[in-house]
Amino acid sequence: MSTPPFLAAGQIWSAHDYAANAGFVPALGADVLALLAPQKGEDILDLGCGDGVLTARLLQSGANITGLEPDPDLSAAAIRAGITVLQQDAHDPFGINVYDAVFSNAALHWMRTPQTVVKNVHTALRPGGRFVAEQGGFGNVAAIVTAMNAALEAAGFPATSPWDFPSPSLQKQRLKHAGFEVTSIALIPRPTPLPTGISGWLRTFAGPFIGSLSLEMQANILSDAERRMAALHDPIEGWIADYVRLRFCARKPG
Repeated sequence: MSTPPFLAAGQIWSAHDYAANAGFVPALGADVLALLAPQKGEDILDLGCGDGVLTARLLQSGANITGLEPDPDLSAAAIRAGITVLQQDAHDPFGINVYDAVFSNAALHWMRTPQTVVKNVHTALRPGGRFVAEQGGFGNVAAIVTAMNAALEAAGFPATSPWDFPSPSLQKQRLKHAGFEVTSIALIPRPTPLPTGISGWLRTFAGPFIGSLSLEMQANILSDAERRMAALHDPIEGWIADYVRLRFCARKPG
């Protein structure tokens, strides 16, 4: 069995913190849900379902929904929301010809061997099935990543690249290599207000950068990084993250 991606990426999740500091992630999922267009009776897997908030909206379509989530705290929250959850790593196989569609929102960029995951999706889909996803794309949170790495290097630690933010060309290549026909793919800039500011965002997502350091060093690096991110703060609208999303639809021939 491979190392779970939430551990491989250095991230330990809290369902409470995610809801408080990143509730905008499922809230902004309407466009990718519309691209999926779930139909009554379809068997659909939500890959990286997190706490199940967006997955619950899929249930309203009348489709048969299963979530996949490796983190125990997030999967427990999804189960409490009435979602059937496979608690496993997406790098490990999750079925052969069992789903009409695989859906994913804001999860693929955490998976450190993306070609393996894409191949597993292809295997799990029935012929003619579709893979519809939105993830961080090329340039996503570039200012945040640059500031975090500058703060790490100033403290004597190496820079890191914890996420996979592919360009449309790269992701299209991966999908085709796995056997998919890509029907649409686009990079979408989406400046995103942060309801609890950059400090809340960092508490939720900065684990891959600083998780192995002492608490004192973590605090020092986060303080220095926030100082370097001043360009993301508007005096009236507050903190706005430089999000860029990659949204695509691909089909398994058949």
